[in-house]
Amino acid sequence: MRWLAGWSGGLSQARLPAARRPLDQTVQEALTALATVRPIAATALWTGPDPLWAVGDWRPEEVRQFVHRPGDRTPQQVTGTADLGADTEATARLLVLGHCGAGDQELAAGLAAARGGAVRHLTGWAGSYIAVLRLGTRSTLLVTDLAGLQPVFHTPWCGGTAYATAGLPLADLVGAGVDTGHLAAALACPESTEALGTSSPYTGVHRVPPGHTLAIRGGRPQVNGYDDEGTAGTGPSPDGEAAAVRELTRSLLEAVRSRVRQAPGSPAADRPRIGADLSYGTAATAVTLLAAAVPISAAPAAAPPALTVPAQLRRTGATKGSWVRDEALEEEPPAPELLAAVTSHESARPAPEPPHDTGRPRLRHTVLPTDPSQLPYAELTDDPLAGPLTDAPGRALVTGGAAVARLTAGGTDHLTGHGARQVLDGHPARLADLLRDGRPRELLPPVAALAGADRALTGTLSGALRTPVTVLRAARKLARARWAEALDDAAVQLTARRGPMRPGVRPTMGAHSAADLAWVVPGPAARWLSDDALAAVALRLRLAARGPEPLLAPGAHRAKLALHHHAGNYRTLVQVAERHGQRVHAPFFDNRVLRAARLLPADLRLQPGARHALLRTVLAGAGRADLPPDWGRAPRPDRAAAARLGLRRAGDGLADLFRAPLLAEAGLIDLPAVRRALGSATDPYGEVPPGALDGLADLVAVELWLRRFEARRGGACWTGLPVPQRRALAGVRVG
Repeated sequence: MRWLAGWSGGLSQARLPAARRPLDQTVQEALTALATVRPIAATALWTGPDPLWAVGDWRPEEVRQFVHRPGDRTPQQVTGTADLGADTEATARLLVLGHCGAGDQELAAGLAAARGGAVRHLTGWAGSYIAVLRLGTRSTLLVTDLAGLQPVFHTPWCGGTAYATAGLPLADLVGAGVDTGHLAAALACPESTEALGTSSPYTGVHRVPPGHTLAIRGGRPQVNGYDDEGTAGTGPSPDGEAAAVRELTRSLLEAVRSRVRQAPGSPAADRPRIGADLSYGTAATAVTLLAAAVPISAAPAAAPPALTVPAQLRRTGATKGSWVRDEALEEEPPAPELLAAVTSHESARPAPEPPHDTGRPRLRHTVLPTDPSQLPYAELTDDPLAGPLTDAPGRALVTGGAAVARLTAGGTDHLTGHGARQVLDGHPARLADLLRDGRPRELLPPVAALAGADRALTGTLSGALRTPVTVLRAARKLARARWAEALDDAAVQLTARRGPMRPGVRPTMGAHSAADLAWVVPGPAARWLSDDALAAVALRLRLAARGPEPLLAPGAHRAKLALHHHAGNYRTLVQVAERHGQRVHAPFFDNRVLRAARLLPADLRLQPGARHALLRTVLAGAGRADLPPDWGRAPRPDRAAAARLGLRRAGDGLADLFRAPLLAEAGLIDLPAVRRALGSATDPYGEVPPGALDGLADLVAVELWLRRFEARRGGACWTGLPVPQRRALAGVRVG
């Protein structure tokens, strides 16, 4: 796991002259001893009173720093470790960590503009990264991303504030235990920021919300939002659908291009091997085709890169944003390097065919065979404590076996299609936004599509009559609901164990969409939580109802929270499956792509097959207009069957895991109910309610994570810390 850590304030008092520090000798000696604390195997980026370290296998191009001192005409790039002891109040520093597509001149210009206090422009470059801005000698500013893929955590320490891009190192630093209240909220309402707040799985360690900055001034933290979503001028594009699609095409092309192309002059032997994951439908295929169209070998810096497109498919630039230019296609391009395209054979149906690649072959397609070690819960048949300890619990702890196999067979830089559904699709709650905006006619196509799908599944009565009535009634209720009253109602339903779907009703697409039409939706594991845990989460909801109401409409708000939740799950997946030296990329989570997707009209997002149509248009803008007519209509693999097979194979391991689980010790779950659910799920003929498999995966993942956290050695992330005392896991508390 790669992370960044530092602190500001507190320990800097130990370096003040003796006449200015009114501390007794014991406290002074303690501060002097703590000043030697540093992460294990870390690279120092800043030294001095407010140090900063990078831990893990960071590449040289992933750590770039610029400084602007008094008298400098332009910011200067810094290599190596920077000493903050010589900085003055007029010194400004910018540190960018991660994959950032901006050039050095753009970063220098960004630092010059940020000296005036503006930071939003620091989040507009291609790539996934985090920016650290230091102004003067007492102000440090960390800028998160919009999706939450690059989080920032902070906690009080030694009179100042310690911060990091992971919560586990900070818990190690302060000796924090597990926050069972946060775990209860994450299991009960995983997509509700009202229940989760700014807490983390560690007591006293707080997370900065996505789209916000953490400013530390004089050792005190301040969290402010920089994203202006929800204000005037940030909604759908006023120029219409075509302009929004062009902007999406440009941003996604740049996101893929910045990851594929290498620095000018880099030898072929030093270039990372590019790979792509084709196991997640049309989004992964689109990213793969875009990557295959970009030459990996570097071009001269003065000329923009050209795509390799067959002569019969050459475009003239009629679609704005296309990277294809006629003058760039006159010369014969060099032989392209192969791109490793990996697919998991996840079902009994025939293995998928590779994307159609005209012209010179560029893709080397690999289909991984079915392997029992890739089934969910496979590691429970071995030692459950032998797996990785991620920064937070996630379903990937029990379902990440297939991802590990794909990344092992993939490239050093591996591109995926994760996040496309959350970024491009219309969340069902957006139907209520159309009613709030006075556009009821635009509900007809999506509701008709739901009715048609349910008619084929359950018959004419349910599809043609029940589905439209159920969905429209739920949309009207959400459009008229007040936020505070909705949270209070959600708290009552949570404690009364009333789920969004009525028991005994056959789950249909219309029923699932109607269940999502609410401010707060219980998670799939909420049905097995204890009464005390549900009461604690309900109290969190009631307290949040007394706070300020969100600026966004309910549909846009729910869509944003679903995106944050999926980004968190993806982050856990990367920590489970990523190998040393490998980078896993998800271009759809980039800030530029997210902002471009916001320009899409809500009615366009809600159209049946909207995501496939948008991706087809993006590929057409890149010169790939040769997609088959049925592209995007292939059936998805039956992952429920694989989950039940994995549960049956790991039956003995699950029985051992839940013989005396830490979840029950903390008072979080109803253990007899969990055991009955596991028995039904492992029985080939047992009845499994809707969402039960996902809920069981969440419970098993949290139990595994708790055991690995309790089994680890305290202070393993730092050197110079005293050995903390082992704490027992505290039970959940109401209030």
